[in-house]
Amino acid sequence: MPLPSKERLTATERVLQQFIEALLFERYVNLDECHGSELAISPLNADGCNFSWRLGSEQYCVKGKVGGFGRIHIDIATLSVNGEPCPVPKVALAQLLDDLPAVNHNRLMLSDEFTQTVRLCEWNTSYLPIRPSRRRDSYTELECRLDEGHPYHPSYKARTGFSFEDHQQYGPEAESSFQLEWLAIKSTHLQMALPAKHDQFWLQQLGRESWKRLTSRLAECGARWGEYALMPVHPWQAKQLMNSWLPQQQRQAIIISLGAVGDNYIATQSVRTLANSSLSSKPHIKLPMNMVNTSSRRTLDPYSVCHAPAISSWLQSVVASDQALSNLALLPEFAGALFKPPLTPIASEPADGQLAMIMRESPLVALKAGEQAVPFNALMMVEHDGAPYIADWVEKFGLDAWLNQLLDVVITPVWHLLVKHGIALEAHGQNMVLVVRDGWPERLIVRDFHESVEFNRDFLAAPERLPAFLASGDDYYQVESVELLRELVMDTLFIYNLTEVAHLLATSYHLSEQSFWSSVNRCLNQYLLAHPELSERLTVLGYDQPQVLTESLLTRKLTASKEECHHLVPNPLSSKK
Repeated sequence: MPLPSKERLTATERVLQQFIEALLFERYVNLDECHGSELAISPLNADGCNFSWRLGSEQYCVKGKVGGFGRIHIDIATLSVNGEPCPVPKVALAQLLDDLPAVNHNRLMLSDEFTQTVRLCEWNTSYLPIRPSRRRDSYTELECRLDEGHPYHPSYKARTGFSFEDHQQYGPEAESSFQLEWLAIKSTHLQMALPAKHDQFWLQQLGRESWKRLTSRLAECGARWGEYALMPVHPWQAKQLMNSWLPQQQRQAIIISLGAVGDNYIATQSVRTLANSSLSSKPHIKLPMNMVNTSSRRTLDPYSVCHAPAISSWLQSVVASDQALSNLALLPEFAGALFKPPLTPIASEPADGQLAMIMRESPLVALKAGEQAVPFNALMMVEHDGAPYIADWVEKFGLDAWLNQLLDVVITPVWHLLVKHGIALEAHGQNMVLVVRDGWPERLIVRDFHESVEFNRDFLAAPERLPAFLASGDDYYQVESVELLRELVMDTLFIYNLTEVAHLLATSYHLSEQSFWSSVNRCLNQYLLAHPELSERLTVLGYDQPQVLTESLLTRKLTASKEECHHLVPNPLSSKK
């Protein structure tokens, strides 16, 4: 399915376009011209401009527009090299990569990711059915059929290590279901955070028949529960580990393979998070995969796995204590387990999150009668019938009324959690679920907290609510400044999320970027009017500075930096023009 202004692009053209947009946005290349707009002075330019830069011996030029927070959208058909129209996109992409100032290994890695992205997108085009519209699809169907991938990352469908067969079986797009593989692991080698005793927990999750089958298989190997504990593993990951360190663990009887048992699962957009396709209201399960997709390797951070339930409980207690958050629902991560041999330091192989699991509630259990759950990134998409996914809702309620309600439902609770409580969520498109009633936005559901929540101890409103391991000084989720909290929320909610909604509305409804961000500002101002007691905390956050720092996602890949990379962007929410 297409993204706005990318409906007719081939996969290679889209990769090239997003690659250039990211290079320009992150200032990885030095612009020597931007005719029609000075980026630092006029961040919103509806009329467009020409971007020009030199790399190596090549002079590149392309037409585009500058949106909110300096996000750049180009027309790849206007790309020229040394004054001549762009050559074949594949050739231009290779030339641009070759000319980039980067370590050769990083260039080759990115080239491989681009090639894989193109291959898998072309497979989708050849083999997936063309659906005129997804507007009537269920939540679970949307999780599979939102196949556009990340609207910013150029390697938006890299899935390194996936063959076409893997893509068909384990990617969400083909909607194939599969059983999980199950391992029995010596209890001394497993860290667990379960809400009940081991046997009781897995009996409840698996059902009596599957639990009996696994117990019988374990007994056939001369072992029993108590000495061993259960761990699910993604079937693709099981194959990867069999080519690595798993056979040695099996020879030592530390791990016993019990085979495939139980319910069928289907991949969601994130690939590693699986929805139960036997019963969609049952919990989702997040399993590590030794692949790179978009910006990172898709294993699980070993430190966060067993802290996930405590983090969820903490957030739930905060939300439950504040009536202003009554329209915010959390999907708790209620169980976690990590393979960790006793003498192996955490984060060292094999205790580095390659074999782990996190379970969380399905969005469907959070719904009330008459409500519909929609992955938030669906709101950025255009259907094959040429109209946006949101077209029926906009027609029914009117753009202004619907948009203002959307912004209030989405921004206000995330903003309140930050401003009032001092807790920052990573509120990007895949972490948010919009709840609508007949298309009218009503509530927000957020998820994925184990790696995606931050706080600054001095800015917390209620530090006494912290889980014990955080209260004792553990610093995994703590950041050193309030500025970093602001950056996380503004990056994920505004700069790499709502900017895409703004782009869709500008493209499909001719709503100017200026009008969109004025509406966002109005929402934030209404929040301040409703909470005048929080004005000093808002001042500390400094969200309305003329320029703000944002994470440079592509730069980090090109430099292979272990630390985050950042750059300044113009802020359309600034009151200090």
